[in-house]
Amino acid sequence: MSTTTTGEAPLIAGVELGGTKCIAILSSGPDRILEEVRVPTTHPDETLPALEAALDGWRGVAAIGIASFGPVSIDPESADYGKITSTPKPGWAHTDVARRLGARYGVPVGFHSDVVGAAMAEARWGAGRGLGELAYVTVGTGVGAGMIAHGRPVDGLTHSEFGHIRPPRLPGDDWPGACPFHGACVEGLASGPAIAARTGIKGEDLPHDHPAWDTVVHALTTLFATLTLTGVPRRIVLGGGVMVGNPHLLPRLRAATAASLNGYVALPAVADMDTFIVPAALGGNAGPLGAVVLGQMALADRRSAAAIAAG
Repeated sequence: MSTTTTGEAPLIAGVELGGTKCIAILSSGPDRILEEVRVPTTHPDETLPALEAALDGWRGVAAIGIASFGPVSIDPESADYGKITSTPKPGWAHTDVARRLGARYGVPVGFHSDVVGAAMAEARWGAGRGLGELAYVTVGTGVGAGMIAHGRPVDGLTHSEFGHIRPPRLPGDDWPGACPFHGACVEGLASGPAIAARTGIKGEDLPHDHPAWDTVVHALTTLFATLTLTGVPRRIVLGGGVMVGNPHLLPRLRAATAASLNGYVALPAVADMDTFIVPAALGGNAGPLGAVVLGQMALADRRSAAAIAAG
């Protein structure tokens, strides 16, 4: 991997580690994707070498960004920084990713959760373009939410896990939920696997008037209202297979979130639910493009630190 660059924006290797597939692109933005490779997410001993085989041949890489399924360790001072941690995905718990790729290629590495990566991409180039404060929510195989403020991820000890908050239950609903950790958390009630486990029908095939959607809307509304009440996002962007495959959900979620907030956040940006809660714009490219943004941030931070050290 060579790090020579042209007069154009530096090229970043953006790597999205997903639950079923991993995507790597060589890019500086959505209008300049020079290379792309997709590999199945099987076992790390197979998947990571396959990604490295692609990256080894790429030229002009100035940094690497990684947006990964999680949970992940994002604290650079932690002994397990750069690892996927307590994931239920077989074989992937405690897998080193960021330090491994950083050592192999010798370039700055940005590392964060996949939803934060998608939030960064949607804010830079997608449905939140021009907004420094944004929440991105994916509703698919899991439910996750990433927030950014002032153009950077909102995190500290670790990244947020809003998909695992426990909403109040609808009267009469005692289904235990599908999350192996928390049962009836938002993910355990509203994710694709949860819908299928409850109804025996995949979400994309479930009729729009099926009563199970009431629980999905209720759980997601709790999440959206919670995100709004943090005071951070100027917009909530929605992605993931459950949202994409069920367009009837969006108007229901807007109305239910407005009813839940009940006018408490009396700001024009929130009052107009049609512009406050919106579908993602980047589709399947949000993850790898988010990884590109993470790589760009890592490169900028490295250059800034070098400039300060040089006095």
